Amino acid sequence: MKRSGEHPLARWLPILDWGRRYDRHRLTDDLLAALIVTLMLVPQALAYAMLAGLPPVTGLYASLLPLAIYTLLGSSSTLSVGPMAVVSLMTAAALGRVAEAGSADYVAAALVLALLSGVILLVMGLCRLGFLVNFLSHPVMTGFVSASGVLIAASQLKHLLGVPLSGSTLPALLDGLPQAIAGLGMATPLVGLGSLAMLWSLRRWGRGGLMRLGVPGRAAALLLKLAPIVTIVVAALVAGAAGWLGHGVAVIGTIPAGLPPLGLPTGEPELWRTLLWPAVLISIVGYVESVSVAQALAVRRGERLEPDQELIGLGGANLAAAFSGGMPITGGFSRSVVNFDAGARTPAAGAFTALGILLVMLTFSPWLERLPMASLAATIIIAVLSLVDLPAFVRVWRYARGEGVAMVATVAATLFGGVEIGILVGVGLSLALHLYGTSRPHTAEVGRVPGTEHFRNVRRHAVETDARVAILRVDESLYFANVRHLEDRVTAVVNRQPPPRHLVLTCQAINVIDATALESLEALNRRLAAAGIGLHLAEVKGPVMDRLEDTSLMKTLNGRVFLSTFEAWQMLLRSTIAQPAAGGATVRHRATSGEQGPCV
Repeated sequence: MKRSGEHPLARWLPILDWGRRYDRHRLTDDLLAALIVTLMLVPQALAYAMLAGLPPVTGLYASLLPLAIYTLLGSSSTLSVGPMAVVSLMTAAALGRVAEAGSADYVAAALVLALLSGVILLVMGLCRLGFLVNFLSHPVMTGFVSASGVLIAASQLKHLLGVPLSGSTLPALLDGLPQAIAGLGMATPLVGLGSLAMLWSLRRWGRGGLMRLGVPGRAAALLLKLAPIVTIVVAALVAGAAGWLGHGVAVIGTIPAGLPPLGLPTGEPELWRTLLWPAVLISIVGYVESVSVAQALAVRRGERLEPDQELIGLGGANLAAAFSGGMPITGGFSRSVVNFDAGARTPAAGAFTALGILLVMLTFSPWLERLPMASLAATIIIAVLSLVDLPAFVRVWRYARGEGVAMVATVAATLFGGVEIGILVGVGLSLALHLYGTSRPHTAEVGRVPGTEHFRNVRRHAVETDARVAILRVDESLYFANVRHLEDRVTAVVNRQPPPRHLVLTCQAINVIDATALESLEALNRRLAAAGIGLHLAEVKGPVMDRLEDTSLMKTLNGRVFLSTFEAWQMLLRSTIAQPAAGGATVRHRATSGEQGPCV
């Protein structure tokens, strides 16, 4: 819906909306945030490109034009797009099937993958298909991201220690580690492990130390975000002084200065077909991670996020990466939080960050070439530690055992089968568990809470029931997979002795009745009518009633449709008052499980 005063094209170009309100104060805040994020993004971009098996400069290219395009199309004021750990790992897994890491074909395939991801995201955004990502449940995503964090850390051991390791699964990565350690040198492990220790120490005690020096808490937290670049510089200086750089300690190597190369990705049709499915997975996973952090930050500021517009923004950014020598990208969690904490007010902060990175490339390329890869690996390992959420496994397992199983299975499949297998197993199990759960809908025979108009489960509460009127509450929408279960439940109720004269289905939890369920209800109506039992509906929602209105069920229903369960109870008991129930009239039930209270 168009807001008052909004530019007519602002739905597609949000910059036309917030750009009209841009002023000097917003400019100052955005420039400060961009400075901090630039210092954080440079080592991350280099490291994540390296994680994807691409030349480090690819990460810088992916942080230039894509940020500018997102500034035009994105709806989040604080999301910082660029290379991200999990997407980089998925990129490496996809490209490893079509080319050798580091080769020209490998780099060309990365551009095709970015282009496909951009097109997929754009199509989803234009078709307003953002809801599809809801099929990735949070437990599955947590399990996938946690397992990916472990895989990422394991994949960086080769750079951290300077040993030859390869593979896309945990067993493959660790298989050659014992033999590789036997021939381990000294220089690379000292630089890598030293960087790791420095980063961990700064993360563990740095904020407290800065605050003891009088630095305010928020400022201390922001300064610590620069710990990776400080660590890398210190490691480079120490290794350089010892004469190890390029002689025992691998360095990044040549970083081309200047603008990224512009061009259209090319490749054989078979390459495009091979990369299409990985591009779909990368697009969905990247979007879920991106929109999750963007939504959380928008809520904290009282802003509105447009999920479908985010698809368009990320799609445009990936297309820009494909045309400018980049790689698949998405919104980064840590960078976005830093951008938020640093005071970014609009997406323009991303454009200023791109300018900052370009300035670094033009000015400091010779210095970047001397950065040790072992230190970059250490920054990746420390960064992905936050991806491993062990407490979440305990919480989910205790609360929902089925989702816990899906979560653990996703972790196992990711670690032992690779990232694509992991996400497919997670999604498949989530859908299977959902279908299984909804195929056995919870139903409860309910009775009246004495002296009230409320009805509750006879097994949980002390309620009044009458043998002449059975009231069955259905707690799930009815569709092809669960109607048989409802039929069995109804059969059990009407076959007891003495049988009820009326059966009421209370439908307050039913949002949909599909064609198969409708046929089942019509057959049920005929069987009950033949047995002399009235079938009644109560509390049917308006949209459901609209669809039922002209159906055979409504035309042949041998009972009535009641506005409320209480109305059905009163009228049906009144209609059978001259025919007392066998064994007595209304009876009271004691709760047989649970406590009286909120349970229904």
